[in-house]
Amino acid sequence: MNTDNVISSSVEQDKEAGSGSRHLRGFYLTLATLLAIAISLYAIYSNVLSNTQEFYRNATFLGGILVLGFILFPISQRYSTPTFNRWDYFFILLTLISYGYFYFTYTDLHVVRNSIPNTTDYIMSVIGIGVLFESARRTTGYFIPCLSIFAIIYALFGQYFMGIFGHAGFSLERLLFRLFMTSEGIFGITLSTASTAIIVFILFGAFLSVSGATALFNDLAIAIAGRRRGGPAQVAVISSALTGSLSGSAVANVATTGTFTIPLMKNIGLSPRFAGAVEATASTGGMIMPPIMGAAAFIMAGFLGVSYTTIVIAAIIPALLYYAALIMSIDLEAKKQGLKGISKENIPQVKAVLKARGLLLLPLFIVIGTLLLGKTPIYAGTLGIISIIISSWITPDTSVRMTPKKILDALNEAARGSIQVTIACATIGVIICVVTMTGIGSTLAFNIVSLTDNTLWMILLVVMIVCIVLSMGLPSTALYIVVAVTVSPILIKAGVLPLAAHFFVFWFGALSNITPPVALASYTAASIARADPMQTSWSAVRLALPGFIIPFILVYNPALLMQGNELNTLSISYMILTALIGIYSLSIATANFWLGKTYWLERILFASAAILLIKPGMLTDFIGAGLIVAAGAMHFLRYKLGQSGNKNHEGHAKNV
Repeated sequence: MNTDNVISSSVEQDKEAGSGSRHLRGFYLTLATLLAIAISLYAIYSNVLSNTQEFYRNATFLGGILVLGFILFPISQRYSTPTFNRWDYFFILLTLISYGYFYFTYTDLHVVRNSIPNTTDYIMSVIGIGVLFESARRTTGYFIPCLSIFAIIYALFGQYFMGIFGHAGFSLERLLFRLFMTSEGIFGITLSTASTAIIVFILFGAFLSVSGATALFNDLAIAIAGRRRGGPAQVAVISSALTGSLSGSAVANVATTGTFTIPLMKNIGLSPRFAGAVEATASTGGMIMPPIMGAAAFIMAGFLGVSYTTIVIAAIIPALLYYAALIMSIDLEAKKQGLKGISKENIPQVKAVLKARGLLLLPLFIVIGTLLLGKTPIYAGTLGIISIIISSWITPDTSVRMTPKKILDALNEAARGSIQVTIACATIGVIICVVTMTGIGSTLAFNIVSLTDNTLWMILLVVMIVCIVLSMGLPSTALYIVVAVTVSPILIKAGVLPLAAHFFVFWFGALSNITPPVALASYTAASIARADPMQTSWSAVRLALPGFIIPFILVYNPALLMQGNELNTLSISYMILTALIGIYSLSIATANFWLGKTYWLERILFASAAILLIKPGMLTDFIGAGLIVAAGAMHFLRYKLGQSGNKNHEGHAKNV
C-alpha cells in the first residue's frame, strides 16, 4: 500500500482547505496524514466494532481532532509555514496533557472520589478549556470562542448583570466541574453526536466523493437539465443539491461544484455575478437537503428527542420547495436574458451515464432505505460505506473502484473534514451548559414574546434577523447549534411546534451563507466567477428571496413537515400547491419579469399575494389568488398590447 500517493493527495486537500489552513510538506504532512487516517479508523472502531464508553470515546476523538487542528491550522497567517513553530508544539503538548489526564483519571474521579475534584483536576480543566478555545479560534474564527468566553463570564458574574439578565452567579469550581468533568458541557450531547453519527456520515460522504460520485452527479444534472432554458444554471441547482446533501457545507459545496458549473454558466452568457449567485444559493440549499443537512439533522434529532428518520422525512418537502423556488427564479432570469440551453451534442445521455457509473447511486438508496426502516444513523452510514466499496468494484467504469489508496484518501479526507464540526460542537457545549445552568434561554423567550404582545409574525421577523446575524461566518453544524440553543426557545414559547421552530432557525442560519456582510458561500462563488463579492452576494439574496418565505410557510403550515393534525394527502397537496404559487408569485416580483418586464403595480400585487399565501385560511388564500389573477391579467393585456404595437410598427416600416 503506497502511502506516498495518499500523502500527495493530502497536498491537494491542503490547497483546497479553508483559507486558514497551512500547506504542510515532508515529515509534517506525513504526520498529519497518518494522524487523520488514525482518527477515522478510531471513529469506525469505537462506533462499529466496540462498545466504547461515551466519555472515553469523546475524549479520545476530541483530543485527536484538537491535535490535528493544531497541526493543520497555524496560530496566524504570519506563521502559515510548511512546518510547525513553538506555539504549535506548546498547544499540542497541553492538549495531550489535559485530555490524557482526564482519560486516565475519569473513573478515579467519579467512582473512587465520588465526583469530588481536587486542585489538579481544576488546573487540567482550565488547560483543556483553554486549548479548545484556541483551536476553535484557529479553525472557526473568533466568534464561537468569544461567545463561549462571554458565556463563562456571564455564569461567573451573573449578579452584576442588570434586569432580566441577572442571576445569583456560580463559583469557578462549580462551573469548571460542569463544563469539563461531566457530560453536561464540552463532553455533552453535541460532541457525542459529532463523535458518532456525524463522523460516520462524513466518512460516508468522503468515500462517496473519492469514488467519483460527484462527477456522476454533474453528468446526471447535465443530462436531465442541460437543454433547458439557462440549462447550466439548472445543472448547478441539481448537482449542488445532490453534492451539498452529502458535504453539508455551503462553502465546500461551492468549491466542489462551482469550479465546474460557474464556467459553464458564463459560457452561455450569464454574467459572472449572476453565475456566482446561482451557485452560492444552490450550494446553500444543500445544508437543508436530506439526508445529511450539514450534519444538523443529527443534532436536531438529539435536541428534540425524536428519531433521525423523523427529521429527514420532515425536510423533504421544504428542501424541494427551496430548489423549486431557485429553478423558478433562474428560469425567469434566463427568459429575461433570452438565454438557451447547452447544445444537444454536448449533453450526455442519461442511460449512458447510469450504465457507466449508475451503481454509485445505490449506496444513497441503501442509506435512505435503512433509515426509513428505523435503523440508527451509525448503522445506516456504516452500511453505506460498505456498499460504496462493493458498488465501486461491480461498476463497469473501472476508474471508480475503491482501491486501498482511495480508501486511505477517504479516511484522510473525512478526518480533515470533521475538524471544524467537532471543535465547534465541543466549544458550543460551553454555551449550552451555561444556558442550562442560568436559565437565560427561557427568560429571553418569555420577555421577547411579552414585548411583541405574542404577535407571531413580529416574533418571526425578529428571530429571522437574529438567526442571520448570529450565524454569519459559522460552519453549518455550529450555526445550527447556536441558533437552536439561543433562539428556538423564543418560537416554542410563542406556540410554534418545536420541529417547525428548529427548522425555522436553522433555515435562516443557513441563509447567512449568502447574506451580506459575511456571506461566505457568495464570496467563495465570486472568487471562482471572478466577480465582485458584494454584488454577487446581493444577487444571491435576490435570487433566493422566494426561498426566504418558506420557513414562514412551515411555521403556519406544519403539515409540510409532516407535523400537526392535518396529515392527509389532500390537505398536504393543497398546501404544497399554494406554497408553489406563492413562491412563483414572489419570483416574478423579484425578477421584475414574467412574459415581459413587469410594471411596478404588478410587482406589488405579486409580492402581496405571496405574503398572503403564507398563512393558511380560505380568506387569505382567496385574496392572494385574486391579486395574482389581477396582476396576471394586467400584465398579459399589457404584454399583448405591446406585441400588437410592435407588429403594427414593423408593418408600417415595411410599407414605407
